[in-house]
Amino acid sequence: MKLIKLTAISAAVLASTAALAAEPVVVVDGNKAVAYEAEPVAVAYEAEPAYAYNADAGVVRNTTGAVAGGTKTFFQTAINPAAVSAEVGTLGYGANIAWGLNENTELQAGWAGGDVADLFGGDFDANDVNYDVDADFSNPYLGVQLRPAANWFTMGAGIIVPDNDIDVRANKEGEDDGFFKLDGIQYNAKQTGTLQGTMEHRNKLAPYATIGFRPNISDKWGLFGELGAAYMGKTNATVDATDPNSIVNYTDRNGTPQTTTAGEVAKLAEQELEDKDWLEWMPIVKVGATYRF
Repeated sequence: MKLIKLTAISAAVLASTAALAAEPVVVVDGNKAVAYEAEPVAVAYEAEPAYAYNADAGVVRNTTGAVAGGTKTFFQTAINPAAVSAEVGTLGYGANIAWGLNENTELQAGWAGGDVADLFGGDFDANDVNYDVDADFSNPYLGVQLRPAANWFTMGAGIIVPDNDIDVRANKEGEDDGFFKLDGIQYNAKQTGTLQGTMEHRNKLAPYATIGFRPNISDKWGLFGELGAAYMGKTNATVDATDPNSIVNYTDRNGTPQTTTAGEVAKLAEQELEDKDWLEWMPIVKVGATYRF
């Protein structure tokens, strides 16, 4: 009988809660009372770090739950950027910061700008007139960078907010006084004077898309290159002559001598620039380096 009692008592002790187990347990066996003190069982858990580097994808893996389809909040993502990058390309010189939304997706915010006219050779042709170019670019952008195969290949898309100032100056042709050739007619360059002006794109928001590569050279550093285009839209042009009232001689298509003003010649140049749609589709070519946290 005593063995049965002890067996029942042992089962009761094992089935008690952790809270009760911390208190003494009194067992009565006949006239004897025996006190037993149960010790709490300690269980050790090893916390997994919140972020682990993925050497194949080159991005930060979020082990606490991704923003896209997980438990990590936008605030937690915003204060823990995944990487910063420096870049140079057709949009200018700049930098961006990236946040890892999940293993294969990053949100990017950046800016590129400056005088990048030399990247285009410093001049361009609009019909028969060659123009020297000075540019002051400002291109803040927001986009998403994807690694569809979780490797070095990337695809990007987003929006640019362009504020690009493009200054142009027409170059005359021929020797001596020279001429400006507009719509197939030659206008005396000395009488016309200097033709210069500005151009700007009409789009206030310019969507873009790119493909690229982002190989890693260490667990912190990587390189990247991207190719793509942004739709900047048609251009607005303004061209002025030194003296818009100056008389300009020219010969029409029938071989008849005619006269006009330098201001009218400037308007013809302005129209040709807008018809040119210079950089309506802005090419995106850029390279850079990335540091990952």
